[in-house]
Amino acid sequence: MSVIDCDYLPEPEPVKFPPELALLIIRKASAMAVAFEEQALDQLTKDARRALSRGTEPRWAIREMRL
Repeated sequence: MSVIDCDYLPEPEPVKFPPELALLIIRKASAMAVAFEEQALDQLTKDARRALSRGTEPRWAIREMRL
């Protein structure tokens, strides 16, 4: 039902979602998640190495990076 409560608006017809499209969306989302995970891992590793090279205690780096 619409936000406007009136009888003269037709009910929208349900859209049939093609399974092939759903599968392609799932595959794309999975690939995007993998790419994001790799970027996050690279960035966290780079940040940790930078902190350690400055003489930061590993325990402080762990706490600061919320690991």
